[in-house]
Amino acid sequence: MEAPRIEYDVDGLLEANLAADPVDQFTHWFDEAVQADLPEANMMTLATVDALGMPDARVVLLKEHGPDGFVFYTNYGSTKAEQLAAHPYATLVFHWEPLHRQVRILGAVEKVDPEQSDTYFASRPRGSQLAARASRQSIPVANRHVLRERYEEEDQRWAGADVPRPDDWGGYRLIPGRFEFWQGQVNRMHDRIRFTPGEGGWFYERLSP
Repeated sequence: MEAPRIEYDVDGLLEANLAADPVDQFTHWFDEAVQADLPEANMMTLATVDALGMPDARVVLLKEHGPDGFVFYTNYGSTKAEQLAAHPYATLVFHWEPLHRQVRILGAVEKVDPEQSDTYFASRPRGSQLAARASRQSIPVANRHVLRERYEEEDQRWAGADVPRPDDWGGYRLIPGRFEFWQGQVNRMHDRIRFTPGEGGWFYERLSP
């Protein structure tokens, strides 16, 4: 059964209203998504490639962003981490409905400093901290009972104490090399604006929908 067709009857993305810096433009749109009470506006698809060049993707959460890049956290032994170690480039995709907006960000990826990972880990709920220690992300496990046992072991181990960040858990930063902003429009005549680095700053151009 075909999904119902949506008409994107909203204001367009005009060059006159663009921020000169794509990070500022992203921040403006991100803030509007948050103000619209969209569920987990910081949810993004992270796309990588495996050793054979096969695309792989999953949803992760953006934890901070700014001129130096876009940061997310994960297990350094996970599939995505192995792929990034071999091919340190990725794409982030944000899709915000019902604002009918999408942002794609392509760039190189690097690990954040351990101190930054420590600071973020310390801010997480205790349950999330224990889960990070209990889970060997992406490794096959016999059943959920095994996971529960590992979690309870970590809970008992650190009872009455701060839970330290495991060495195999931390952050990555995607350093943007290209942005594309997409705004849905009527009759599928969508607005697409691409930002690429240029001499002295960023250069933007409109793309056909």
